[in-house]
Amino acid sequence: MIDLRSDTVTRPSPEMRKAMAEAEVGDDVYGEDPTVNRLQEMVAELLGKEAAIFTASGTMANETALRALTHPGDEVVVEHTSHIYNYESGGAAALSGVQLAPLQGQRGVLTAEQIKGAIRPPDHHYAPTRLVCLENTHNRGGGKIYPLGEIVRIREIADRYGLMMHLDGARLLNAVVESEIPAPDWTQFFDSVIICLSKGLGAPVGSMVAGGVDFIEEVHRYRKMFGGGWRQAGILAAAGIYALKNNIERLAEDHANARLLADGLADIPGIILSPEEVETNIVIFAIQEGYLSSRQISDRLKAGYVLINPIEPPRMRAVTHLDVSREDCLGALKVMREVMAEAKR
Repeated sequence: MIDLRSDTVTRPSPEMRKAMAEAEVGDDVYGEDPTVNRLQEMVAELLGKEAAIFTASGTMANETALRALTHPGDEVVVEHTSHIYNYESGGAAALSGVQLAPLQGQRGVLTAEQIKGAIRPPDHHYAPTRLVCLENTHNRGGGKIYPLGEIVRIREIADRYGLMMHLDGARLLNAVVESEIPAPDWTQFFDSVIICLSKGLGAPVGSMVAGGVDFIEEVHRYRKMFGGGWRQAGILAAAGIYALKNNIERLAEDHANARLLADGLADIPGIILSPEEVETNIVIFAIQEGYLSSRQISDRLKAGYVLINPIEPPRMRAVTHLDVSREDCLGALKVMREVMAEAKR
């Protein structure tokens, strides 16, 4: 089976499993797991922040950060296709009591002018604007890398109006590898940042929140409140350490495979795709009107041992990762050609 549904489907390599089995552990609730502590120190240094904390998922990472940065009744500016707005089960409202102000960006990218226009005036009728959340790379934007210059301009607006900024950097390291811009050059403009270990990096579980020492202390409290206290979590942290040491630079292979896939898909009749928009490891394409639905195409691909998810009709999303080779991408293209040849209504 060629699984292009997501980079979350990766499985630990034998070498990663060995590192996990041999991990030194302790009770992390007491702060005594040396492997967790080492991972947190590594991530803080990688991202240029004072401290970091290990969480169970990207959603927990985002939601604990939002809770630590806001007060109930605040408003948080987000892009309308962002993960925080669409895929965290209403967590911002349920866990932090904040309302989200979704703005429509271009492939997930908001401009400084849009942010400025969304800031509430100082009037007791309104929820005070407290936080701006950006996503880099942007999932629903097809792995779009957020322009660094725009981030700088948004930070200037945030500083002018006393706002904080949070980066959902679940796939930030994809942006780092593709742009060759070091992680701290991106993260310096944010009060908080998360990265995911269980996507392209290939760990089985876990995400990290990074920021200042006092902020991470607050996140630690909310991680416990939300049921995220670890015990002997060094077994999982060891996978994260292995991933950071061995799987960052190889993300470039995923990007090359995504471009190969995009070029091939663009040549198939019935598929609408702009290959130049594929910047990292996510390929979003549409099924042309007059063909079977994206759901039906997905079902037929599955019968040919290729997994690609339909998203909102008529679009589909394919994601390359460390368990998908160049040969797998060529094989997936072969099956897609066969499916589309018989998919016209």
